[in-house]
Amino acid sequence: MRNRRAALAAVASAASLALTLTACGQSGEGGSEENKGGSDGATVGIAMPTKSSERWIADGANVEKELKAKGFKTKLVFGEDDPDQQVSQIENMITQGVDALIVAAIDNKSLGNVLQQAKDADIPVVSYDRLILGTENVDYYASFDNEKVGELQGGYIVDKLGLKAGKKGPFNIELFAGSNDDNNTRYFFNGAMNVLKPYMDKGQLVVRSKQTDLNQVTTLRWDGGTAQKRMDDLLTSSYRSARVDAVLSPYDGISIGILSALKSDGYGSGSKAMPVVTGQDAEVASLKSIISGQQTQTVFKDLRELAKVAANMVDAVLDDKKPEVNDTKSYDNGSKVVPAYLLQPVSVDKSNYKQVLVDGGYYTEDQLK
Repeated sequence: MRNRRAALAAVASAASLALTLTACGQSGEGGSEENKGGSDGATVGIAMPTKSSERWIADGANVEKELKAKGFKTKLVFGEDDPDQQVSQIENMITQGVDALIVAAIDNKSLGNVLQQAKDADIPVVSYDRLILGTENVDYYASFDNEKVGELQGGYIVDKLGLKAGKKGPFNIELFAGSNDDNNTRYFFNGAMNVLKPYMDKGQLVVRSKQTDLNQVTTLRWDGGTAQKRMDDLLTSSYRSARVDAVLSPYDGISIGILSALKSDGYGSGSKAMPVVTGQDAEVASLKSIISGQQTQTVFKDLRELAKVAANMVDAVLDDKKPEVNDTKSYDNGSKVVPAYLLQPVSVDKSNYKQVLVDGGYYTEDQLK
């Protein structure tokens, strides 16, 4: 890849010379191209999935902050969970002449054509948190160890039910997964099943609905309302005379929907204790739920650090350098193995949320009251 910064600097230098000549009385056309900002004039397009999720709003803000600190200008858009809208937004940013793209895909298989346009325009692409599939035109991937997220969720259930300490059960568990158009879904689910399946095989964990395959338990667009309806159906069909002991939930928004269904069925009142319910992203509503004794656990992913990784990748690529990566084997998108930098997630519950999130400066105590 050519050094885009050098090219932009040359354009800026030429523009500066032209302005000087005009000021000295030389003839010239009126107007000049807007200066794109720092880092030798580079602008970075940021495409996030939706404003309906607390975490994606935070991602957008964090990525912008990190890029601006490096002198870049930014264009931030949210696709509102509409794949066609996201494609159109990315096309517009390419037309507007952005110098790099950071994309958190809504539908990880819908971006092939538009990323070919980016490639043709010599615009590098960083896939952000959700791996974009089916195209060679993804340069780098910034994310967390997604299988580890699932392992933390599954391991928490095992520990909380006492299975690791020798309790035999059987305990009833239901499984939820993320959206079927998000590549991370299978990593989260596989990580959890790596931990849970041995206990399921021994009959210590029982899925009364018998819905154990990934394609049976996905939740389109990670939607809490969709999860609530499915949990309602499971309670009606499989738990008239039995209780749920644990629910594997991959994400806090899904967890809130599951908890609503459980509360409507009498869980959390009288002698019907709430089951163990996991989550992910440490969203404020779920942390308040954990503190109040409803949701049990979430997996914290420090979005500040993820934003730094993505910004550093862009900074390096636009300077014709290789970004730092720590995984060059795991993330095959069907067309290539995408070099990745993976951060480590942390399990959070009522016992450690202050230490991890408040003392770590991610939230204030007032935000969690």
